Amino acid sequence: MSATQVKPAAPAAGSPAAIDRVRMRVATIDWMRGLVMILMVVDHADMAFDSGHLDEDSAMYPNAMTMALPAAEFFTRWLTHICAPTFLFLAGTALAISVERRAAKGENAWGIDKGILTRGAIIALLDPTIVSLGSGRWTFQVLLAIGVAMMCMALLRRLPTPWLLGVGLAWFAFGEVITGWVWQPPGPSSVLAAFTVATYGSDTMIIKYPVIPWLAMMVLGWVFGRHILRYKSGETHFTPVKALVIAGVTGLVVFVIVRGVSGYGEMFLYRTDNSWQQWLHVSKYPPSLSYTGLELGLLCLILATLMVFEERIGFRKNGPLLVFGQTAMFFYLVHRLVMEIPATYFGLRGAGDITTTYTVSAVLIVLLYPACRWYRTQKVGHPDSILKYF
Repeated sequence: MSATQVKPAAPAAGSPAAIDRVRMRVATIDWMRGLVMILMVVDHADMAFDSGHLDEDSAMYPNAMTMALPAAEFFTRWLTHICAPTFLFLAGTALAISVERRAAKGENAWGIDKGILTRGAIIALLDPTIVSLGSGRWTFQVLLAIGVAMMCMALLRRLPTPWLLGVGLAWFAFGEVITGWVWQPPGPSSVLAAFTVATYGSDTMIIKYPVIPWLAMMVLGWVFGRHILRYKSGETHFTPVKALVIAGVTGLVVFVIVRGVSGYGEMFLYRTDNSWQQWLHVSKYPPSLSYTGLELGLLCLILATLMVFEERIGFRKNGPLLVFGQTAMFFYLVHRLVMEIPATYFGLRGAGDITTTYTVSAVLIVLLYPACRWYRTQKVGHPDSILKYF
């Protein structure tokens, strides 16, 4: 769901008029989303065409702690770790801004919930249909996690902000205990456990994005979206930039402590030496406390920096990051299919190397820019069509 841009509010704090002073976009959110879309192209190009691709970011793989981590391939993979947390966090932020504005204007609660549920269901269904077709096996990944998490927010949005913040943080602090009840790695969990808290993989099915931890990231994003609205309506003088900096530094401190001890909080993927690769080789599937602290910490600091830039320089309507961020779902589906279909059905899986990864990525990003601008025009021109869900 698209984010909204904010300008100073004059009306009384918390009033519908105050919240309605929020403009149609927050460029920072789209910039950040556009940036990680570019990184995602690199990861998926590597997954499709690089014979040396690394994706064993989980204790599900028996050799995950002992395997070689070549610098170029590993760094390429690590750069993209920020993508999924960004999608979930910003989906929560954008959804909160949109929904809270509609609620403040007195829109019917069921109408709001129905919109959230419909959008969430459509997004969730893209994985077992379009994405699975391109991959040649049942694929339940980030779109399923985003869609189901979004549907859960139809209920959770009614919780007070402190409760939402507590729920989101509590999962990452204690979720490893619960995960350990149903998953004893190395090796995959059961399918049911993988849909909720763990991970599963076979030749015919892959489930790497359990709903609960990724829902926790969306919940934290929702809290931040509420904070943006509270700040712009005058209910708090604590700026979003300050909140992001504090959260970012805290996340990185948590990462250093947890990874340094290399015990609880690693989701069973422990550090085996002091190389930089091992320090950064954290569990993404499912997300560990160390992974979450690192990636959300970096996300918050980058967002804070972009917010400062937006305040000082504004934005260009057709800037690449903005365009990609505003057409994220279209971008995602097109680039996945363009690479996965040749890799899966035409024997090109692993046909190249790291050079192939970056060459294909650069070409595809250039081609996607005009395609995304065209799609954005179509979406704006048909606001009540099915395009509004993408």
